[in-house]
Amino acid sequence: MAAGDTQEEDAPAESGASQDGAPEQLLESEAAGEETASDHAPVSPDASREEGSRGAGEAAQDDAPESEEEQEEAEGGHEVDGDATEEDEEEERGYGNEEDTDEEEAPSHLPFPPADEGLLDDTTTVDPSYTISLIRQLMPKGSNVLKEFCVKESFPEEMSANSDDGESRQPDNKDPSGKSDKPGFPDEQSVNSDDGESTKPDEKDQWEECGCILWDLAASKPQAELMIDNHVLEVLLENLRVSQSCRAKEICLGIMGNLACHEFLVNAVCNEKGLIVTVMEQLFLDDIGCLSETFRLLAAILRSSASISWAEVLLPDKILSRILSILGNTMSCTLLEKGIDFISTVMDAQDVIAMLIQPLLRVGLADHAIGLLTTEIQKSPDEKVDRPGCLDLILHFMEELTAIHSVAEVMSSSDQLMQVLVGMMKSPDKLEVSSYCASVVIIISNILTDGKHLVPMVSHDLPFLESLFDILPVVPDDDQARYALWCTLSRVLAQVQETEINSSSLDQFAALFLGKFTLIKDDIESHEVDEENLSAEDSYVMGWASKCLRAISFVMERWITEKSSQSKEDATPTGTSIDNARELLSYCQKMLH
Repeated sequence: MAAGDTQEEDAPAESGASQDGAPEQLLESEAAGEETASDHAPVSPDASREEGSRGAGEAAQDDAPESEEEQEEAEGGHEVDGDATEEDEEEERGYGNEEDTDEEEAPSHLPFPPADEGLLDDTTTVDPSYTISLIRQLMPKGSNVLKEFCVKESFPEEMSANSDDGESRQPDNKDPSGKSDKPGFPDEQSVNSDDGESTKPDEKDQWEECGCILWDLAASKPQAELMIDNHVLEVLLENLRVSQSCRAKEICLGIMGNLACHEFLVNAVCNEKGLIVTVMEQLFLDDIGCLSETFRLLAAILRSSASISWAEVLLPDKILSRILSILGNTMSCTLLEKGIDFISTVMDAQDVIAMLIQPLLRVGLADHAIGLLTTEIQKSPDEKVDRPGCLDLILHFMEELTAIHSVAEVMSSSDQLMQVLVGMMKSPDKLEVSSYCASVVIIISNILTDGKHLVPMVSHDLPFLESLFDILPVVPDDDQARYALWCTLSRVLAQVQETEINSSSLDQFAALFLGKFTLIKDDIESHEVDEENLSAEDSYVMGWASKCLRAISFVMERWITEKSSQSKEDATPTGTSIDNARELLSYCQKMLH
């Protein structure tokens, strides 16, 4: 299974099958005393199998027994000079007496060193012929791809090797699967059971093992290029068309996803005839693994130069509705992550989002996103424990969506969304996770930009205002969150300044501002910037902070005037001091001049 949940965006995912499996299988065939020279020696993808056959023949000659005379001389020691001379000659040829008499300690069928070290890329030790053999294992039985592959690679003619008695050994080509009896093809050999009967490994497990190894190998650039050159796309595409196994489809999509992560290969993947339609069909499966890998593959392709041609295929309402339905109904965090990453990729590509944003809104993108957040918030604590990171994932998704004007405009018409966000801000647990607070503030700011009608609804919500001030020390180093926070405060407090406030509300606002005076002062003073170093963002924040200070000054002046005009008998205890109020007012006036 691909591990695309924990990687970088374009990083190839691992299937969970280690590459160590490849050498282990080859070593098992060596231990069985089979000829493996041609399997292990690296060859170029287009190289003839003839060279491998010659290597196998030479290896067989190494296994030939010594003559009786040579054995007697070896047993007799090295007393005769002639014997020593023969021994020296044998050592020059690479033979040793002890090694010749004990084949178990040093098998003579060990692979020959590569004829050309340049055939293998320095970044991998996997023999290209092994990778090619894995591709062959994935071919569906009786498929045209199998027949074409055999013709192109000329496997039937080139598999012969001469034995010691001069007889030629040919592969058994009667098997419609196209498998050869060549050592090194995983699990092609029959396995002997304890009672001597020959058994065959389960074909499904064999296919899955080979597929998982290829999935891992596809993360390597040289191996990925080798696969493309050896028809892996045709093989994977054929499996997607004919296989009834969801696991097989997942593996094929995972391999394609890894291949598409390599920038220099993505065009080859995108341009494979028939692939685009077949991949879209996988969106209508009900398997989490298949859907996750389909989203990962689509995201990789939409980051490439082929994004427009693939985006056009996504245009039908049927496909877009299916994508949103998957996101809104899945209980899998992995599938949710892959689906959101796909939509995020759509939004990041200007040409693609320009093409798809209106169709997405038409099929309910805004409503699905709001429902996704609402459902996650309503989950019980026990359910949330089983979904770590899902809430943050959804909040970041909402950030991206509301940053698009047309989406924020639609979302701002939803009172439900604003109620959910305000409720999250009032939650006593909000300060435990700074990213939680930052995301909510950014979403609120984006929505209020297009939903000015929502400002009066929250302007007299004192617990909400208090929660905004409480976040000031939580996001001092998050420029985007601090930017959004002061923007939101300026809009809400400006509404307070323009609204008629009764005495009771005036007392509450004064108490709130006095209680948060230290937080306001610390944030402003810790972000002072010299005029020559002032950025555009700094200017905006200073402007919004100034609006807030004007609103606070307005409230405090009115409160001080009202309290000063009251006699001690008429004054209502507020728990605040006029002197403290004057100090706050003085600070605001100082910062505004």
